Amino acid sequence: MPSSRTKPRPPIGRAELEILQHIQSHNAPVTVRQVAEHVLRTKGHVRTTVLNVMTRLVNKGYLVRHKRDGVFEYAPRVPARQLVRNLVRDFVDRALGGSPSPFVAYLAEDAHLSPDDVAQLRRLVDDLEAGEKGQAS
Repeated sequence: MPSSRTKPRPPIGRAELEILQHIQSHNAPVTVRQVAEHVLRTKGHVRTTVLNVMTRLVNKGYLVRHKRDGVFEYAPRVPARQLVRNLVRDFVDRALGGSPSPFVAYLAEDAHLSPDDVAQLRRLVDDLEAGEKGQAS
């Protein structure tokens, strides 16, 4: 059953995610020109393609756009950490029917986790269990 915590945004494609991650890596709003220069160097795509992708990201609610000195600047709607949580939640809701169990099974059986990754997951499970014990009291 899908989560009722937030309404999922429309799915995000690979090119959209790459551009969004690039924008997220900046600590300030960016212009289409700035993103297009990066994408031209790394992917070979031209400015109009970048503009189209960034417009889709605005329409889907992942970016906000403001005009400053006659030029549109784009910024993420949410911080990077929250974006990742939202994308994972949407994936679990859409692809896994709201159950995280298949994702956890993937982590346990197929993912190549470092000892640090395992330790972090263990802390998260400990925190989850501690929260459940606190609610049961």
